[in-house]
Amino acid sequence: QLQLVESGGGLVQPGGSLRLSCAASGFTLDYYAIGWFRQAPGKEREGVSCISSNGGVTTYADSVKGRFTISRDNAKKTAYLQMNSLKPEDTAVYYCAAERLCSDLDLAEFRSWGQGTQVTVSS
Repeated sequence: QLQLVESGGGLVQPGGSLRLSCAASGFTLDYYAIGWFRQAPGKEREGVSCISSNGGVTTYADSVKGRFTISRDNAKKTAYLQMNSLKPEDTAVYYCAAERLCSDLDLAEFRSWGQGTQVTVSS
């Protein structure tokens, strides 16, 4: 059974950094792209970043380009989202999801999701 578990969220001041992890179990991560999504209170879930199965292709939402970096370690079955220069508007629950392709971060294309981890950026 395919499972994803996010960790690394928390409270951070504006300008700070966090690294989120997405640990996979029950399947071979090598064959799947990993996407990161977020949902702020009262807003729709949106795509943040995605990395292809072999790590060769990465995509980012315009709002996080230059601040967030996605990576993966298939041997550890884990993907990461390094978030720097955090802003209050980055506050959200962050989810990782797995699918064969990034599909331009189309939520509807991702069938396997984690439970999410809360990120709060506040002074």
